[in-house]
Amino acid sequence: MKQIQKFYPHLLAILGFILVSLLYFYPVLQGKKIYQHDIVQYTGMAKEQNDFRAEYDTEPYWTNASFGGMPTYQSGAKYPHDYIGKLDDLLRFLPRPADYLFLYFLGFYGLLLTLRINPLKAFFGALAFGLSTYLIVIIGVGHNAKAHAIAYMPLVIAGFILVFRKKYLHGGILTMLAVALEITANHFQMTYYLFLLLIVMSFYFLYRLYQEKDLKALPKIIATFLIAVTLAVGANATSLMATKEYADFSIRGKSELTTNPDGSKKEANISMDREYITEYSYGVSESLNLIAPRLFGGGNGQKLSEDSHVYNFMLEYGAQPEEAKEITESYGITYWGDQPQVAAPAYIGAIVFFLFVLALYHDKRKIKYAFLAGAIFSLLLSWGKNFSLLTDFFIDYVPAYDKFRAVSSIQVILELCIPVLAIMGLQSFFTTDKEKQWPSLWKTAATSLGLIVVLFLAKGMFSFVGDIDSQLAQALQSHPDKSFGTAFLEALREDRKDLYSADLLRSGFLMLVTFGALYLYTKNKLAQNTAVIIIGVFMVGDLFFVDKNYVSNDGKQFRSAREVDVPFEPTAADSLILADKSIFRVYELDGGLHSPRSSYFHKSVGGYSAVRPRRFEEVYTHLIEKSMNTLGENVDPKTLSLTKSIPVLDVFNIKYLIIGTEQGDIPVTNPFHNGNAWFVKELKYVNSADEELKTLGNLDTKNVAIMNKKPDGLGIYKIAPKANRTFTTDSTASIKLDEYKPNYLKYTSNNNQDGFAVFSEIYYKDGWKATIDGKETRIYKVDYTLRGIEIPKGKHNIEFKFEPQVVKTGSTIALFSSIGMLLVVIGVVYFEQKGKKTE
Repeated sequence: MKQIQKFYPHLLAILGFILVSLLYFYPVLQGKKIYQHDIVQYTGMAKEQNDFRAEYDTEPYWTNASFGGMPTYQSGAKYPHDYIGKLDDLLRFLPRPADYLFLYFLGFYGLLLTLRINPLKAFFGALAFGLSTYLIVIIGVGHNAKAHAIAYMPLVIAGFILVFRKKYLHGGILTMLAVALEITANHFQMTYYLFLLLIVMSFYFLYRLYQEKDLKALPKIIATFLIAVTLAVGANATSLMATKEYADFSIRGKSELTTNPDGSKKEANISMDREYITEYSYGVSESLNLIAPRLFGGGNGQKLSEDSHVYNFMLEYGAQPEEAKEITESYGITYWGDQPQVAAPAYIGAIVFFLFVLALYHDKRKIKYAFLAGAIFSLLLSWGKNFSLLTDFFIDYVPAYDKFRAVSSIQVILELCIPVLAIMGLQSFFTTDKEKQWPSLWKTAATSLGLIVVLFLAKGMFSFVGDIDSQLAQALQSHPDKSFGTAFLEALREDRKDLYSADLLRSGFLMLVTFGALYLYTKNKLAQNTAVIIIGVFMVGDLFFVDKNYVSNDGKQFRSAREVDVPFEPTAADSLILADKSIFRVYELDGGLHSPRSSYFHKSVGGYSAVRPRRFEEVYTHLIEKSMNTLGENVDPKTLSLTKSIPVLDVFNIKYLIIGTEQGDIPVTNPFHNGNAWFVKELKYVNSADEELKTLGNLDTKNVAIMNKKPDGLGIYKIAPKANRTFTTDSTASIKLDEYKPNYLKYTSNNNQDGFAVFSEIYYKDGWKATIDGKETRIYKVDYTLRGIEIPKGKHNIEFKFEPQVVKTGSTIALFSSIGMLLVVIGVVYFEQKGKKTE
């Protein structure tokens, strides 16, 4: 009975989390699903692999529907013996996206309990963390893997703290399970940032061990972490090994090219361009959004109301109400911060900030400095190019930092650390003597409200002008009245000023409410629980209403299950192309490389992935994109077909191009496409990747193939060839594709002479095996991205099979690691129960 009473508050908290998660996303109870932009794009490019899985009840591990072909390791591949994945599915039992919100709550609640916060305060703290604006917005746009990884961060930190407290058994098990779940979320950028936080926090714990003269505990702590992390990593071995194998092939790998598409010299020492890495850098002053959401205009999608200056300006200009409303919503872009695009501000809550300051003044536990250091570290790195001294150091010298873009997203660490400190402050306030409470309270009020006052007085120091304004001015310059654009932008700036002032007043009011509740408690006018509930309700309510401006439950965000599951409908152009049952590729010009819609229906050279194949992207940016500049000159308007060969399209077997017009999409036929495979007359050797790519742009691809002499990291040469090779082919030489599956291709070849054939399939050095009449033969990388093999004269059966060894090896490791994890858990439970019986 005592055990039940002990867990009763936690059971109530978990039920509360379930209820809040479902009510927040209540349309899921009506069978609706959230329409997430990124997930819709993923659905497009994953269609082929999902169809294959449904038909054959197995994984292809390769798809030809995106970027010409790529492994599915980062596209939702399912691996054998993924028991941690099954545990994760068990925890995410609620309908999406309520499942991620529930995980936010649950993980943070666990961390707060580890910090000895009582259940009521931990409950409200967990709600405040989970409803932090950024965490809600990433769910709304479909960054599911990111949300997934963030949700498990608090539990990893909780296990980390327990181990350093020498709770080796409980801390070790929690660390093991939490790290395993964190890895299975499959967002390595968030996991990497978590690792950086743990490094920062470890300095505090090591200092404490030194201060307490208890360094002898360090070997046990290290051993516990090694065992826990080794088993956690082992349980995820397949995905980790596959990701590592694929990394160099993706845009996260280092390029061999020394020039950019515009001919300028390429930065050679980092995986991605510095500008690309830091494109999304948080503005230094923009970080004040943490305490007032619309100081910099909110997000790009922020809508102005009919009370706005812009709307009234349009009415005064003679526009009808409906026209004024339409223009206000289309051109009244309030965001004026430093980032190119922001869905919503990273608002943590005015009350959370107030309590965070209270913790700095009042909480005597030194662990607060570990979380404070993590928050400051995160804030500084989130500034990216706006604090280039630190950012450049990390890009140049910190391992793997250059493999991740959107450096502003490291603010998730701050958005975790500050709420932890806030609830620590709230807890400590109620556990100290009354005479110590008032000094901390007035200092907190003076600091927090003083900041609000300073920002209010500093309003005149800001220009309220953003990069978007120049684009708006250009869009508005066609108006007959040349002063219209200037007047419109001035009205827009007035609206931005109003948002700035309104949100400062709002945050100030919420801080005053918190101050008032705590002050009344010190005067014995409120009971502790009453004060906590008042503060908690306002804290959560504040975040709830801000979040609803960016992720709502209306028809735009939540739609019927079919509309979400089948997000694309075929156009007339798609239907015409689908009538052709041969095997070929399609290039949809609208969207270019980032066109997952075409992947839903066809084998496409577009797609949607942050880890798309590097070499194909280089071909696209250096050659394909440039070839489109003169496309209009090469299309016969009567036959809707190309009139001239475009070699870089032909070599990728692009038979159709989809071109958008005012009348709708039209399919343009490419009669010059090379087909699925062909014999060449010459194998030409080049000396560098730059030469290889440049040559490909002007190559007679039907007769000549190019091969790089130098190994490239995916290298295949032991001895560099000395001279070009020639082959004899005649009109009877042929290769025919007889059978197609994403992971299996069967050809029949016929040639009177020994020859060399190019296959319009993407070269990937691991997993693909080629056989001629059942005997394995070597696959060469040709034409920068494609496969080539030598074929003896005569008639032969040629097969390509994708059987990745990394999946077989990784799955074996995952099986034994999962067994090891289970044995550890059983062992700890057994010895704990045995210990209780002997007491």
